[in-house]
Amino acid sequence: MNIQKSMMIVVLSISSQYLFAQTTNTVKDSLYIKEFEDNEKPDKVLHAEPLYIDLIRDLGARKGEKEWNLGFGITDNLRFDSYEALIEYEWAPADRLGLEVELPFTFYAPVNGNTNKPSNKLNSIKIATQWSFFVNKKIATSMALGYINEFELSDFKSFGAPLIKGNVYNPFFVIAKRWGNNFHSLIYTGPMIEQNFSTNTFHTTYDLNTSFHYMITGTKNLIGVEFNKTFDNADFDMTIRPQIRVGVADNLLIGIVAGIPVKRENERFSSFIRLIWEPQHKH
Repeated sequence: MNIQKSMMIVVLSISSQYLFAQTTNTVKDSLYIKEFEDNEKPDKVLHAEPLYIDLIRDLGARKGEKEWNLGFGITDNLRFDSYEALIEYEWAPADRLGLEVELPFTFYAPVNGNTNKPSNKLNSIKIATQWSFFVNKKIATSMALGYINEFELSDFKSFGAPLIKGNVYNPFFVIAKRWGNNFHSLIYTGPMIEQNFSTNTFHTTYDLNTSFHYMITGTKNLIGVEFNKTFDNADFDMTIRPQIRVGVADNLLIGIVAGIPVKRENERFSSFIRLIWEPQHKH
């Protein structure tokens, strides 16, 4: 009888501790979301942003927000390795409007003595804008329209001849929803229309990127996955990108991404690191 009573006390103690922990986590999440969303106007919903195909600015951006990004990646191709680096600045000149300038570089290294590799280059000058036209805290959903214009540059070997060899027109649509306090989903989609200036020809592909994340209680830390899909006429490519994001300071985050292609036509595994610094802005 004493053993049964002791077991009951242990079970009740463990159950109460579990329920307390769950309640505490729920309260932490609610307080964190409230602080993020309610500390100023206009309304803004906390969403997890994908790390590889990142947004121009937070959905529901508030005037004065700004962010610097540094990115470094490596891709294992069949004939050569490619190393990418980018520097990116994004800011909100007005409520719910984001702007961005990005300089992406690519450097190449031969594999197994193969000297047939592309020339290193500053890929392009990218300028972009994003307008959050729908922000609803009640259903934790935001939507935005955006546009990226990419001035494609010649590689370093023939730099300046010509300087700008083409242009990429990329309108896009974003919809994001938070499910409860911790789970997040996002769809980012739109066509990429590439114009070659020397031949005046156009080539169109369509991107459909979906992401799912779990945000750790009371923090900006998250774990999730992106599915980056490209439709090119009859061809279809998809890369799965598991990822984590960790806060190393109040306004400094580091994101780590792995790339796993579903079909290994031209490339194999890849990795990418993003450093995110968000300077304080005046409310």
